[in-house]
Formats: sequence, C-alpha cells, structure tokens
Amino acid sequence: MKKNTFLPILFTLTSILQSCEDNTLYFEDAYVIENVNLIDPLEGIEEKQTVVIKENKIHQIYNTAEVILSSKNKIYDGTNQFLIPGLWDAHIHFAFETILGEYMPDLFLSNGITSVRDTGGPIDLVLPYKEYSLKNPTTSPRVMIAGPLIDGKHNVYDGSSPSFPLLSIQNSSVSVLQKQVQELIDKKVDFLKAYEMLSPEQFKLLAQMAQANNLKLTGHVPLSMDVITASNLGLNSMEHLRNIELSMAKDFEALFSERTFALENKNKISGSKLRSSLHQSQRMKAIANIDSIKQDQVFNTLAKNKTWQIPTLELYQTFANKKYKSEAFQSFFYMIPQKVKSKWMEQINSTSDEPDQEMIKYTQWSRDMVYQMHEKRIPFMAGTDTPIGFLIPGKSLHDELVQLNLSGLSNLETLKAATYHPAEYFGLEKNLGRIKVGFEADLVLLDKNPLESIKNTQSIRAVVKAGKFMNRAYIDSLQVN
Repeated sequence: MKKNTFLPILFTLTSILQSCEDNTLYFEDAYVIENVNLIDPLEGIEEKQTVVIKENKIHQIYNTAEVILSSKNKIYDGTNQFLIPGLWDAHIHFAFETILGEYMPDLFLSNGITSVRDTGGPIDLVLPYKEYSLKNPTTSPRVMIAGPLIDGKHNVYDGSSPSFPLLSIQNSSVSVLQKQVQELIDKKVDFLKAYEMLSPEQFKLLAQMAQANNLKLTGHVPLSMDVITASNLGLNSMEHLRNIELSMAKDFEALFSERTFALENKNKISGSKLRSSLHQSQRMKAIANIDSIKQDQVFNTLAKNKTWQIPTLELYQTFANKKYKSEAFQSFFYMIPQKVKSKWMEQINSTSDEPDQEMIKYTQWSRDMVYQMHEKRIPFMAGTDTPIGFLIPGKSLHDELVQLNLSGLSNLETLKAATYHPAEYFGLEKNLGRIKVGFEADLVLLDKNPLESIKNTQSIRAVVKAGKFMNRAYIDSLQVN
C-alpha cells in the first residue's frame, strides 16, 4: 500500500520539476548579469534588472522578479551593483608620449574606457591603433582618429621640442592643405582637426572638405578668425574652449587687428612661440573685459549649430595648482612604465612649486563658462588631453567627470557626456552609448552608484568590451607593473 502510494507522488513531483525546468530561461552561447541596477544616460536608473549578453550585443533585458533562469546559464550576480555604458575619453593623444602609447589601450580598458577619440598625431603612428582596435574589438578600446593637427604655415606642434612633439602637418598654402587633407581622408580618418595657425581661407576649405566627406571637424578656433564664423562654417566641436574668449571681449576688434598683424610673422619665429605670445598678450586681457552681448551672441551660435565642447577642465586644474607636484597625484604613477615615470618626475622637479595665479583665474573662468554654456544647452563631451599634463590615461577621465559635475552638470548629465554624447557625435547613437536591447555590449559594472556621487565611476567591478566580460582580476592584470 505504501509502495503504491509513493509511486504516484514521485511521478507527480518529477512532473512538477520538469515543468519548472521547462519554464526557465536558458541562453546558449551567452552569459547573464543578474539582478543589477541599470543606469541609462537618457532614462536614468532601473533597478533589479537581468541583462543577457550574447556575442557582442545586449541580447535581452528582463525585470529580475519576472524571470527564472536555468542553472545551465553562465550567471554573474549583479546584486547591489550598477551597470553603465562603457566610457569615452573624447580627447587623447597616442603620439604625445610614444613609449606610453602602446600601454594606453590597456590603461583605458582597466579604467572602464571602452572608446577613445585621438585628437592629433602623425597618421602613420595613430592609424595602427585604429586598425588594431578593429581587428581586436574585445581586447582594445574603440579608437577614432583625426590624424595630425591640420595647421597653417607656421605650425605649432612641429617636433621642435619635447613640449611640442610632431603632432601636426604644416600647410603653407590652400593647395597644399587640399592635397594633404585628401590624403588623410583616403586613409579613412574618422574626423578632422583644425589648428590655430590656419588662415581663414585654409579653414574654409578644410570645413568644406569635411562636410563633403561626411566628417566632423573639431579643433581650436584659429587665431586668424572669430568663433562665430568658425562655427557657422562647420567647426562641429571645440577643444579646451580654446580662443573663445577672444571673440567675446569688449575690444574684440582691436585684439583681432593686433593678432592679424602678428600672424604675418615678419620676425619668422616658430609657430609655437608665435601662438604662445598671442595667448600671453591677449587671453587674460579678453577674460577681464568680456562683453555680455558678445558672449550671448557666441553662446547662441554654438547652441544653434550644436558645436560640441570638450573643455578638459582637469588639465587646467592640474597646471594651475601644480597638482602633479603632490604625493597624492604621483601615487598613481605606478600605472605607467618606469621610463615614462622617470621622465615625468624629471620634468616635474624642474618646475616651480608656486601655483600659477594667472592659470588659476583662467581655470575658474573656464569652469564658469561650462556652467553658462550648459545653461544654454550647448552639448559637452568628456575628454582629458592625456597624457599631456602628466595625466594618466584612463584614470584622468574620472577626474574630468568630477570637474564637469562641479561645473554644473548633474551626475546623469556628466555620465551622458562620457557615454551617449560621443556616440551621438559620431552618429553611433542607435547602437552605442546606452543600455538597450540590440546595443553594443560596451559596459562597466560598478560597486557604487554614480548617481549618488560621480566619483563612484571609479568603483569598477568589471568591464565588458564588445561582449567580453573582464572581471576585477583581469582588468588589474592590464595595469603596468
């Protein structure tokens, strides 16, 4: 009697278990991050979600309470953790420290930076970084390149000194520029970068060539021009807020006339010295005499044209306050090769300990400009200029996010500047920079909520690059020992 009763019960239990197993979800050739809090840069936080990554895409997203996962899945527990899109550093230079360059991709990935925008270097030096990233999407950040700075007759970064390594191409005429820029376009650069010593005629042609080839044009406003004209001609983005103050000064016309005469360069000094002399003679004078009407005209133009800003505030802070002199700053030099560390320490020790009061004023003005531009809905991207200013590749991006946050961007807006906005800039916003089904699986898993403190972007538990899950131990192995 007992035996006959037991068999039906056993059969019933087995059927229930099989039924439950049939209702579970199993994803072949995939993995799952379970019960994680998602932070989308446009929609904000969505708690307790289960994310399925398959190949290089976000395959599915579920509310954790509404799904039962099969035990056959590869599952990472995301409880009390936060998933954000992979970060961008929208202003870097592989070519500034060539020895450091080969280490930079790993340093970026280990800091959650899955995409970078190289804003100037010899094409034969930076192109291999892009090609490597295309061939190895799971082990390299995405690399977008401009090639060299496109400068004028007296180019600034001409390789004449360690402070001015060869990052640019000299263009003695409009015809030379046309030829050299076409060569860059033929080599498939992702955007173009205008520099400060271009003539108005050269800049106009450069903007036309960029538009004809569907390329963004970034750069510094040439000293021979004003920012409104440059933006209207097609300067899609501006680095460092460079030279914007000159167009907002009460004595704009006098300053412009003075620059026009100086740019004739009758004494035939180097481009770097000529540029520096104009900055020194005009920058602070312009900042001290900003015309509110002219400023509004500039801001309205930038907003109308959606001229992106990459202000590199941490770079200015570092120079102004000599932050690189501090033990706290230098404590992160373990991340870089010893040869580079020795070179940097020699340069640092040769500089004065005194804060640069003029640069401090300029830095505060720059932060105020970011606040006011943001109020005018001028868009921002987060970039650092690493490794210029002894800024460590990867780490410095998190410091830049703090500066943008302090300048008036909310935590979510700050994240947007380092995720969605760069994707949008390159026309990739339909498959990159958000946490949505079908989007590229470039992601960062954090231990702490960046919406509570933007510094929490540094609490990296894991990085996902094109679907590859890299845990803490793996990303630590990418650091230079």
